Amino acid sequence: MYVTISNEHKDQAFYEQTTETISHLRPIRAACGKHVFREGDKVDRIYVVVSGAVKLTRLLEDGRRQIIAFGFPGDMVGFPSHGRHHTDCEALTTVQLEPYRFSSLENGTGDPVLHKAFVQAALREIAAMQDHFVMLGRKSATEKVASFLETMAQRLGEPVGNYRQISLSMSRADIADFLGLTTETVSRTISLFRKRQVIALYGAHTVVVLRPDALHAIANRDRG
Repeated sequence: MYVTISNEHKDQAFYEQTTETISHLRPIRAACGKHVFREGDKVDRIYVVVSGAVKLTRLLEDGRRQIIAFGFPGDMVGFPSHGRHHTDCEALTTVQLEPYRFSSLENGTGDPVLHKAFVQAALREIAAMQDHFVMLGRKSATEKVASFLETMAQRLGEPVGNYRQISLSMSRADIADFLGLTTETVSRTISLFRKRQVIALYGAHTVVVLRPDALHAIANRDRG
């Protein structure tokens, strides 16, 4: 989320066309809670999430954690800053990733299809991060949580009858650290949406969007 090659680019043709020297690397798997890379590590690989989910985090000077982005299937993660990773990347679930040599992307000697996808993904990340900064600075807590759920429903939601169901791989604390809120505020706001019958909850990680129009209205203008 807010990083990446979107689902519309995630198809078999993409992987079949990136089989030159740049992609002769074995897929890697990481268990839930394991790090794929850490902030400050030298960048020699860029990763496409094949299955599962990851979170990209940074520690602030005062020790607080900020989640920069979530990565889901089809997303490209590991963009460098001055040749180094500028975030930690931790598996939210068991995750499989397809690694690509960054040197081949950087010097243009690798697969031109993947190079084009890399550039497009980087541009989308810049635009999406700008949108995220606006949300953090301008939206209320209720609007932020509604925006998050709406985006998750669009990105990962699966049809269940007339509704869309979201399986959240992250905790309420993760959502809070992504939105710049407290865990209590996120939990209270989600409970409010349930009471309003905008969503239904099944356990801690399953959300069914009952009224997408209402969720969209809240996301764009908090009506209390």
